[in-house]
Amino acid sequence: MQSRGSSHRLSSMGNRSRIPALLISMFATFASIYVAGRLWQDAENRVYLIKELDRITGQGQSAISVDDTLKIIACREQHKKLDALETELSAARQEGFVSKPLIETNGTYSRRRPLVVIGILTKFGRQKNRDAIRKAWMGSGSSLKKIEDGKGIIVRFVIGRSENRGDNLDKDIDRENRLTNDFIILDNHVETNDAFPKKAKLFFAYAADKWDAEFYAKVNDDVYVNIDALGSTLAAHLDKPRVYLGCMKSGEVFSELNHKWYEPEWWKFGDKKSYFRHASGEMYVISRALAKFISINRSILRTYAHDDVSAGSWFIGLDVKHVDEAKFCCSSWSTGAICAGV
Repeated sequence: MQSRGSSHRLSSMGNRSRIPALLISMFATFASIYVAGRLWQDAENRVYLIKELDRITGQGQSAISVDDTLKIIACREQHKKLDALETELSAARQEGFVSKPLIETNGTYSRRRPLVVIGILTKFGRQKNRDAIRKAWMGSGSSLKKIEDGKGIIVRFVIGRSENRGDNLDKDIDRENRLTNDFIILDNHVETNDAFPKKAKLFFAYAADKWDAEFYAKVNDDVYVNIDALGSTLAAHLDKPRVYLGCMKSGEVFSELNHKWYEPEWWKFGDKKSYFRHASGEMYVISRALAKFISINRSILRTYAHDDVSAGSWFIGLDVKHVDEAKFCCSSWSTGAICAGV
């Protein structure tokens, strides 16, 4: 009985040992077939390249190596892409201020980079302001899409969520957005009276992550914008990688607690009487590099009592070109102005 049990165990062990060996053998066979196939494909490609070179040069025997041939083909592809880029650049100049610098990797079509993404910072209970803006300069539906496609200008209202999430305030915005589809809703931002600077920061971060535009603009929801004037002005600054445009000012720092423009951190601002130079908050524009900077550093960028002062503080220590453009002074109502406050 013991002998039979021993024989049975030995037989089972033998069967188990043969199974892994069989699997290894099958794997080695498949691997050999795969490698041989790749080598054969590579050989076929090389033969094809040699024949093509012989056909083009008219020689009976290839004058240069296959590696050199591959380099020649790569150079020709690069020349094709350069020609396509020159064609796109020429078309962009003729069309106006829409930038088209990007060519897809297959070289078959171009991808348009928007000129500017405009965020109109709005609040709950301001639908009349939004409707007036849609009617006056922003457009809606097909007209909004036409501005995006024709001028490369994307416009959206920007709002956060209610402190009582899911209440009627949130529902009203969701309902309006279903009809107009022209909102950026910042789900991680709570709408409060003192949270406007944070909302501006989150808008720039969100827009930079979603759209690869040349510029990003912040606008209040009581400001009217001249789209064509904005486009032509920004086109003149496409050569500046880090630019901050607006109606530059300093402004007084108010340390009185009950003042409308009270600054809780008034003691940080030098003589405690005036802010550093920054663009007026009604409307200002930053270039793509600065928007990316805000996006990357959003968690550590300090905000103050006002969004325009906050934005100005983010760029103080950077190599940024400040452009004081009178056309961005929305309260002046000057001829050729880009914006006008109401």
